[in-house]
Amino acid sequence: MIRIESLRKFFGVKPILDNVSYHFPEGERIALVGANGAGKTTLLDILTGSQDIDGGTILIPPRTRLGYLPQEPNPNPASSVLEESVAGGEGYMQALYRRHRDALDKMTNEYSDKTFHDFEILDIEFQREGGYSMESEARAVLKGLGFSEEMIEVDPSTLSGGWRMRLELGKIFINNPNFLILDEPTNHLDLPSLIWVERWLQSYQGTLLFVSHDRSLLERLPTYTVYLSHGHLTAYKGNFSSFLEQRELRLLQDAATADTLRRQREHLQSFVDRFGAKASKAAQAQSRVKMIARIREMEDSVPTDGGADSIALRIPIGTASGREVLKIQNATIGYDRPLATGIQLLVERGHRVAVIGANGIGKSTLLKAIAGHIAPLAGTFVEGHGVQMAWFAQDQLDTLEVNRSALDNVLMSSTETSEREARSLLGSLLFRGEDVFKHVGVLSGGEKARVGLAKLLAKRANFLVMDEPTNHLDLSSVEVLTAALQDYEGTLLFVSHDRNFIDAVCTHVFVMLPDGRSSLFVGKLEDYQRLAKQCGFPDVLDPSPVHAVEAGAQKKSKPKDLEPVGKKTLSEADISTMKRDLQKNEKRLAELDRNMATNLKTMLDLDGQMEASAAEFSKLSKLGAERSVVEKSSQKLEEEWMLVSEAVESTRTALKEIGR
Repeated sequence: MIRIESLRKFFGVKPILDNVSYHFPEGERIALVGANGAGKTTLLDILTGSQDIDGGTILIPPRTRLGYLPQEPNPNPASSVLEESVAGGEGYMQALYRRHRDALDKMTNEYSDKTFHDFEILDIEFQREGGYSMESEARAVLKGLGFSEEMIEVDPSTLSGGWRMRLELGKIFINNPNFLILDEPTNHLDLPSLIWVERWLQSYQGTLLFVSHDRSLLERLPTYTVYLSHGHLTAYKGNFSSFLEQRELRLLQDAATADTLRRQREHLQSFVDRFGAKASKAAQAQSRVKMIARIREMEDSVPTDGGADSIALRIPIGTASGREVLKIQNATIGYDRPLATGIQLLVERGHRVAVIGANGIGKSTLLKAIAGHIAPLAGTFVEGHGVQMAWFAQDQLDTLEVNRSALDNVLMSSTETSEREARSLLGSLLFRGEDVFKHVGVLSGGEKARVGLAKLLAKRANFLVMDEPTNHLDLSSVEVLTAALQDYEGTLLFVSHDRNFIDAVCTHVFVMLPDGRSSLFVGKLEDYQRLAKQCGFPDVLDPSPVHAVEAGAQKKSKPKDLEPVGKKTLSEADISTMKRDLQKNEKRLAELDRNMATNLKTMLDLDGQMEASAAEFSKLSKLGAERSVVEKSSQKLEEEWMLVSEAVESTRTALKEIGR
């Protein structure tokens, strides 16, 4: 497969790629990771020919069929989405489709032995490459990416930019390259389509190189993780978690090596300092000077990792709100036509509600209506007592004053924030010293996102409404924002396509369907899927059923109101099953409590014995090993206790809601 040798790329005097060599292993799924600004997109652009290099070699075998997302969609698309998917752009299969179609037209209109022969030769290649199944394959791919039957027939130029890029992604999949390069492939996707794309990529037989900030994708998809830092590339086998473990071990080993070399050098230097001036020791001292020079060279060769700055984030609130934060009754939202109807939603203090569903069904519209940026078509939106709302828009970057400094933007967001507080806030988001005076227009996407977060924090709101808050943030920043929201004492309502972020943050899931229905579920995404199955509610996270729902929704003239979960949809058999599960889990919780108490007593006893045996190494070592076994057992019990406890709480809540 593709090999890079001694690759060099500079931006000004800063090396982005510093003598990098790597052979991309064939048939593997390779995640390219690194901090924002490390050069990940630059490397992808170099491999696709979009950027030049300052030195080195790129070796691409002749049989390589490269696939990558263009920066812009095809400016002159075919007349329909389906036609564009099979015949548009520069992909090998699309070009073959056009050549085959043109050869057939020519043979039909100008029949001769030559035109027949030309078509016959081309038809053999077309059959071998699966050309006759392209349209059916294209329909399946487009459906997986969220296109309805009606959308497949529309003119691509009438679609939004996000749907146009989905179409370009579909064209790549249909082209079936043997080396696929994707930069943030889950951007512009809703959760159902994201799950479908992940499954497609997991079954992909070629070599995949991709960049993503979606932690859950980085856990499930890669077979290799390649880390780009300070111009150097280091490969690790396994997914992102495996990479973190291996990198931590390597850093410890490198630190130990560096420490050993330093002590050796200092020991030799002390000899030189003591005896360097004595004639009788001059030869030995000179020999040690040479050894010191060699050790310094070895020290310089030990890899160092300066790491990336991280965000230390705390989200303050002013005063607490009342118990009921937001109450929506019989609401209809939309623009020229309704997107969702009959919305019933009660958000209470401390709830963190994730809003999920396919693209285009009204998630962002709902948040805008809640934030007061658009009026609902019908129904009521009532804020509770003492609610102070702050709104983080999906286009938050567009709301920044690009000709003003980062500091000015924060000060303008809240009259109660002093300059000192604003600078401190920006400092916690990595804006050091004079950086706060930089105009927003010169900042990177990640830096602008952090300014947007600073504006949000300055308001000290007790109710945050956030639309795709992790957009433009790197992985470490997403993790810190996740931790901050987990510790947030206010109430949160948010939209995100990052499953890892949703599950880490949410306490409730509000699901919106393409036919206008919606419902609130207690717990995480997995809890929603389980409860939805019990009450017959569609699972929007299953890409197969959700598109069937979409297709069916197009034929309905009037959306059907959703019955509250459990009120009329749960049968007595379902309720009996839930009660049996509850009793079983409550019994298991009590058993786990007893086992954890026993382990705690055992560890305390072992701690006492270890303290009494401090002078007996062999006995101390044996006791330490016993304690380690008990401690690991306790950790497993605690993990199981958390899972069972969540299941108990979820079932209790569901039964309470239906009065059982």
